[in-house]
Amino acid sequence: MNKNVIIGSMTALITPFKDGKLDEQTYAKLIKRQIDNGINVLVPVGTTGESATLTHDEHKVCIEIAVDTCKNTGVKVLAGAGSNATHEAVDLAKFAQAHGADGILSVAPYYNKPTQKGLYLHYKEIANSIEIPVLLYNVPGRTGCNIDTETIIKLFNDCDNIYGVKEASGSIDKCVDLLAHEPKLSVISGEDAINYPILSNGGKGVISVTANLLPDYISKLVNFGLNSDYIKAKEINDDLYAINKILFCESNPIPIKAAMYIAGLMPVLEYRLPLCEPSKENLAKIEAVMKQYNIKGF
Repeated sequence: MNKNVIIGSMTALITPFKDGKLDEQTYAKLIKRQIDNGINVLVPVGTTGESATLTHDEHKVCIEIAVDTCKNTGVKVLAGAGSNATHEAVDLAKFAQAHGADGILSVAPYYNKPTQKGLYLHYKEIANSIEIPVLLYNVPGRTGCNIDTETIIKLFNDCDNIYGVKEASGSIDKCVDLLAHEPKLSVISGEDAINYPILSNGGKGVISVTANLLPDYISKLVNFGLNSDYIKAKEINDDLYAINKILFCESNPIPIKAAMYIAGLMPVLEYRLPLCEPSKENLAKIEAVMKQYNIKGF
């Protein structure tokens, strides 16, 4: 299998709700807006998509909407298909493959804190259950579980369809370590603040929260980075510093959903408990920073 099949600019899609239910119409519109603004890959129902509080049926509907909306556009779908129960992750992975997703993103199991052997066995079982590409997702700050460099490389070598890792540890050292030991590994940035440093170190793309709001900026940043135009890539990364920072003033995806609502891209601002609206102070700060950017509508 081509180990670089799903790379480039990718958006960690938010999940819009209305009256406590999945807002399917708005979801499809948000995906279409991403396509129109140059994003290469859509990532539905990742952690930014509040997957932890979606029902399995809602999770699967989000994948279906993403696949249907991206059909015949050239934009790929990397479906979120992770769980802290291996059998549930396998079920979601099989569903994603059966319904036309190009690959899956599988977050490290959260809460139960498996050993490195447990992580290896977890991911190997997921990878062996499907044929489409698998991107590991390392976000220890949210899961309490770090996928070690050695484990990532072993999975890459032992499973033909595991092609890389979304690194959201915030550690440049980890990204350097990974690519120094396995240059063929696709390292994807999962931290908007360090998208440029990861790309300039050999990263193959980004999965961005900020891209929900500013897909055109992120698309250009990644295109410059992957074409070794690092001066222009850094200029965009620097320009995005203020918005990248404020979008993490509270737990993700609280600020990005607020920003999307302020920009008129969602009809209502709604979360699933235990997530809730940001404080009035942070809402005002988000709105103030947004004025620095040209935010494209539908």
